[in-house]
Amino acid sequence: MNVSQEDKVPAPNIREFIRGVKRWTPCPLTSLPSDVTERSLQVGVRLDEENRSGTYFQIDDVPIFHGIKRIFGGKLEIIGMRQALQRHEWLKDYFWRLTDRGADEFTELADKDWDDGYFVRILEGQKLTFPLQACLFISTDKFNQNVHNVIVAESGSDAQIITGCTIHPSVSRGLHVGITEIYVKRGAKLTFTMVHNWASEFDARPRTAILVEEGATFVSNYVCLSPVRSLQMYPVAYCIGEGAKARFNSILYVRDGSYIDVGTKIVLDGKGSRGEIVSRAIATDSAQAYLRGLLVGRSDDSKGHIECRGLLLSDRASIHAIPRLDAEVRGVELTHEAAIGKIAKEQIEYLMARGFSEEEAEALLVRGFMDVSIFGLPATLNEEIRRIVESASRAH
Repeated sequence: MNVSQEDKVPAPNIREFIRGVKRWTPCPLTSLPSDVTERSLQVGVRLDEENRSGTYFQIDDVPIFHGIKRIFGGKLEIIGMRQALQRHEWLKDYFWRLTDRGADEFTELADKDWDDGYFVRILEGQKLTFPLQACLFISTDKFNQNVHNVIVAESGSDAQIITGCTIHPSVSRGLHVGITEIYVKRGAKLTFTMVHNWASEFDARPRTAILVEEGATFVSNYVCLSPVRSLQMYPVAYCIGEGAKARFNSILYVRDGSYIDVGTKIVLDGKGSRGEIVSRAIATDSAQAYLRGLLVGRSDDSKGHIECRGLLLSDRASIHAIPRLDAEVRGVELTHEAAIGKIAKEQIEYLMARGFSEEEAEALLVRGFMDVSIFGLPATLNEEIRRIVESASRAH
């Protein structure tokens, strides 16, 4: 992403946020206050850990809990990042490797005022039947949370991770900076689902980079249905191995005066590598959304596609689709399609003729537009994301 793009986004004043907040005490998930657990449920976190292989939970700058289900012992690791760096000497070679510490003021902030984060490793050849889960929670108003996460999916492994970022009901203002570096080794598959639930005066700056090796597959699902003052993210995946694949899916419901600038970049370096970017965005009230996609083809026989769909529910809202294709060698096949519009009057009238009110008809069409089945995910994960979307929709 160019600096000029960031200039368009309402820039948070870093000096207005606070540090040195109340220190939480590590505890079992079942001991967390109800106002914490209720918000966590909305971003896909199961406090009872049912159908989960492992859990990491952080509040403000304190890792509250991390653990692995007994039957998954020896198959994976999920702990705080500081602890992981002390445990594994080799991990320093993965820390700040894919992301430049000085890329912008937010990466610099995450480096200078680091608030831990999670380390996840799926061991070689292990295929996890249940997803891992992580929650990054902010409990203090005006707090600046800076986390750095590292995920390593070893060769031949297969895992799903659901990570939720959210805030306490009393929090209205704050800044979340999340650095995430992901390594998908040879022949591995990793599905990474991130759910954000912020507030209308909140700013978020995720910074994510992924390295995908030979025969490996990385799938990203991003869901944000709550208002946010500003959200700017531009994850990049480097498909460096032969047959490497990366796919990014996003569902965005942009409301109130929210301003989001969400992009994705996939670099197709490996022979026969594949990349796909699929976005669904709904904008209402006076919200503004910029949807960017960039495919860079650097190897012959590589293919990529960008698909963007936008739905406007207000004359004051705006959606801007900005696809870009860069073919740097012969034999590359890159395509894109985009469509932005309003709900057709004929569709509303059709449903009203069958007994629905105008509001009910519009709600049905919006839910259909946000149908996660378009992502082509496994049935279990598809149902999980659908549940998250419906839960968040009801909450707002």
